Amino acid sequence: MKLQMIACAVAVATGGLFFSYTINEAFAASAVSSVSTTIQPSQEQALVARQLATLVDRQHYLNMRLDAATSKRVLEMYLDSLDPDRSLFLSSEVAQYQQKYNANFGISLKSGNLTAPFAIHAQYRERLKQFYEFMLAELKKPQNLQQKDVYLEIDREKAQYLKTEAEQQAHWRKILVSQLINLTISKEEERAKQQALKANPSLANGQDLTGPEDLTPVQTLTKRYTRQLERMGRIKSDDVLEKTLNAMLATYDPHSNYYPPIDAMELNRQTTLQLEGIGVSIRPERGNEDYTKIETIVEGGPASKSGQVKSGDRIIGVAQDGEKMIDVIGWPSSEIVGLIRGKRGTKITVRLLGTGASMSQARNVTLVRDIIQEEDAGVRSRTVEINRDGKKHVFGVIEIPSFYFDYRSRRAGAEYRSVSEDTAKALSALKAQKVEGVLIDLRNDPGGSLEEVARMLGQVIKSGPVVQIRDGNGNVSVFDDTDGGAQIYAGPMAVLVNLASASASEIYSAAIQDYERGIIIGSTTTGKGTAQVQLDTLAHGQATLTQRKFYRITGGSTQNKGVIPDIKLVDIYNEEFGERKAKNALKWDTIPTAPFKREGSVQPYVDKLSQWSAQRVAADSQFKYLQARTVINQKNADQKRVVLDIEQRRAELIDLEKQTLAVENQRRAATSQVPYANWESYQASIDALIESRAKMKAHLRPALPEEETFITEAANVLLDYAKLQGR
Repeated sequence: MKLQMIACAVAVATGGLFFSYTINEAFAASAVSSVSTTIQPSQEQALVARQLATLVDRQHYLNMRLDAATSKRVLEMYLDSLDPDRSLFLSSEVAQYQQKYNANFGISLKSGNLTAPFAIHAQYRERLKQFYEFMLAELKKPQNLQQKDVYLEIDREKAQYLKTEAEQQAHWRKILVSQLINLTISKEEERAKQQALKANPSLANGQDLTGPEDLTPVQTLTKRYTRQLERMGRIKSDDVLEKTLNAMLATYDPHSNYYPPIDAMELNRQTTLQLEGIGVSIRPERGNEDYTKIETIVEGGPASKSGQVKSGDRIIGVAQDGEKMIDVIGWPSSEIVGLIRGKRGTKITVRLLGTGASMSQARNVTLVRDIIQEEDAGVRSRTVEINRDGKKHVFGVIEIPSFYFDYRSRRAGAEYRSVSEDTAKALSALKAQKVEGVLIDLRNDPGGSLEEVARMLGQVIKSGPVVQIRDGNGNVSVFDDTDGGAQIYAGPMAVLVNLASASASEIYSAAIQDYERGIIIGSTTTGKGTAQVQLDTLAHGQATLTQRKFYRITGGSTQNKGVIPDIKLVDIYNEEFGERKAKNALKWDTIPTAPFKREGSVQPYVDKLSQWSAQRVAADSQFKYLQARTVINQKNADQKRVVLDIEQRRAELIDLEKQTLAVENQRRAATSQVPYANWESYQASIDALIESRAKMKAHLRPALPEEETFITEAANVLLDYAKLQGR
């Protein structure tokens, strides 16, 4: 069949692009009909609601009607997007909404009627304003930070809605105390780090590690809440529309998403590699809209080149060149985008907080804005040497950041760039160097074009099907390798994957595994086995709509289950990141196998290869470090509540820091490096390392040892494979 462009992975396991505030407002007992309706939808917004509701009703993969039953679920999703921790709406008010809107919330969207979501959002804004005023008033009173055996529940996604205003205010006071404790400890640790730098300036390694603005915890929160209160006047109708339409789409699946115009520009840039700014995709953190999180990092952009920015980092501050840092906690992502964008060549500093990190671990990253040229993004290739038994072995490495394809340029008849062409050049170059094997690195690759992944598989297999796709009516199409048996590279190969490898990455690795063409190494992939069409002719903004589902040539779906590697290595990600934890994710299922002929023999050797790999991993200092850090981070992530006693909280943090420092020092000792004397020295040195790496050219910056160890192990696995085969 004629290949067509399908947006395989516009977003990675986002669970839907609607987001919410962790801290929410008091909710008085006023009726729905009495709320302010200052923000009203435009004609274009009403039209796009009608367009998208009609499309999801008629053309989504699930063939699920947007009827009364679905309307009820959409309302639940909408309320959840506004109040994920159930501290905003009272149970009686939720019952009121359900009684009034359950049967028609979604149905009304098909006629472009946005009355219900705009009315609910208006009352939401009133309560948010009341909440901020409440917190500011409480900040003027003394707060007890030593409440022993008193806890704040921080995981309330499935909790019951609070019943009374008194219960809500008691919960809010707990939130305030917890924040004051966090800020107090953070300030103490920042002061200790600055003292360590003063006592030993060499820790900074010549880098500027100036601390943040010097405010007391009360001053910080007062400033923050005042700004959030002021921000209420900046909420626009697009904010309401985005939450509404994404609540509707997320009721169907996590990857049907609506993008208002400002986000649609970013969507277009991601699919074509025509990007500008610092090269990150940001979204409010689900369940905690007080923070904006970096969702993806564009390969080749300033953020990627710096080596300092990680997927999952929270942006908590932004500073223009020569200006003071602006605390953006509580700011909407659209306003943060406005701060980050700017003229090419100008500097910007972002303050980042890593996943699971405390405020004391926040770091400043200075970047130079740029228009990201095509040659700076995309496929990269190199070689890696492995010494074993006195002999040097050379392997090729091809890093594929996404399955990009500038279909707009092709449609316009202009020159365009594609990942398949770039990969073909890389394979040919490595083949000419007579490498002993090729490592395809798909770690953190969110996917992209189906057409491109089919072409890329054709470069390494002889012939046959590469993926099956089923539509909502049950019709199955088989995408074949159509290059007439041409094969650019026929040598040994391995594919590296992890939990952030999604969609097209999973199609590629699944086909390689099913053909036994190569060895899959790493951790189980995302499980994003659905295909979206990109709707770029809507009346307002753009959207993606799930219409098809991927299946391996053996018949099993990649959806939900993902691709399980042959050789398992440390999984550095929290499982919450994957499709298996996403709301309303489509289920795993199977269809008949497509006829194909295996081109290799891997499975008979997997047990032995796994055994030898496990022995190396157990003795490798970098893998030991990653495993230990993963255990520590998971323990921290599993917390469901925090104590409101600063002494106990401080003790818990010190214990966490001791564990982390011990793990780091064990790694340093194993690699003949001097251990860090204390936590402050470690933090200062890490900050200095990050700053110094940022100033290096990307191609001159050495890979971090904890990242390169995966490549080294994959090469060793290929050596083992050759040994078992008698080569």
